[in-house]
Amino acid sequence: MAGGKQVKNKQIIFKDYVGGFPKESDMVLKTGTMKLEVPQGVKGVVVKNLYLSCDPYMRARMSKLVGSYIESFTPGSPVVGNGVAKVLYSGDPNFKEGDLVWGMTGWEEYSLITATEFLFKIQHTDVPLSYYTGLLGMPGMTAYAGFYVICSPKKGESVFVSAASGAVGQLVGQFAKLLGCYVVGSAGTKEKVDLLKNKFGFDEAFNYKEEKDLDAALKRYFPDGIDIYFENVGGEMLDAVLVNMRLRGRIAVCGLISQYNLEKHEGVHNLFCLITKCVRMEGFLVSDYYHLYPKFLEMVLPDIKEGKISYVEDIAEGLESAPAALVGLFSGRNVGKQLVAVAN
Repeated sequence: MAGGKQVKNKQIIFKDYVGGFPKESDMVLKTGTMKLEVPQGVKGVVVKNLYLSCDPYMRARMSKLVGSYIESFTPGSPVVGNGVAKVLYSGDPNFKEGDLVWGMTGWEEYSLITATEFLFKIQHTDVPLSYYTGLLGMPGMTAYAGFYVICSPKKGESVFVSAASGAVGQLVGQFAKLLGCYVVGSAGTKEKVDLLKNKFGFDEAFNYKEEKDLDAALKRYFPDGIDIYFENVGGEMLDAVLVNMRLRGRIAVCGLISQYNLEKHEGVHNLFCLITKCVRMEGFLVSDYYHLYPKFLEMVLPDIKEGKISYVEDIAEGLESAPAALVGLFSGRNVGKQLVAVAN
């Protein structure tokens, strides 16, 4: 235990449960006070938050969840999400003052984190710290687990990635290219399509909003069918993909962003293809694969340093910009990984 200094602490407070499309006004910026100390007998750390991550799964936490793998946000309390932080005071022998960490933290300037078993100590600081909200954090591990573990890819296979310019999709496509696969991605603007082809090295990419017939679009890019589909969207896109899968194809269900703000979820009509094509479709939680994090770093860090992997970030400056940054995810306003810079 150490500390004791009282400081002002800006926070993004969650107001109440949300139905339909979230709004910036569902969150409010307030300034409170906090003692920079770890209470006696508490195994935790006090951190200064540096970067906060905006992720699609956070939309679910804005609803009143029952029987979910994650808890709802608490009305009247700070929003919670992944972030990068610096340890100021520690009551946990595994962490010391000055350590840089990533993991779950509050949307505020300073946080007391008691669930330190879910914090990862940052050992490699010769890459941007912001990468630990994305490429080297939860989204990176999601891409790694979903593609390599769930989909068991082979060189030369055909891979389709939806929402491909996002935090996870851009990495899945690059992992697939490094393995020698044929890769196509979909996105929602010309800028994002150009990014996929010219920066991330996708073989092809298309704007799904300009396609009147998704089935026809997929047949155009995959005349022989799809071996692997990395699912981030759901709805009509999933339906079109199912009829274009090859025999014994694999689908990793990472997210269904087209469904998150609907009061009634859309149905999927082509599930029979799972039987006729012997397709394996599997949802997953990245937390089940964090034990592979050292192996992931061993693979990805050399590729980053050698320039084999590119990563695009959309950085909003200041804690006050966090609500708009989060809400913007659901209209596709961000280009690349959306995060918020809180402090240096």
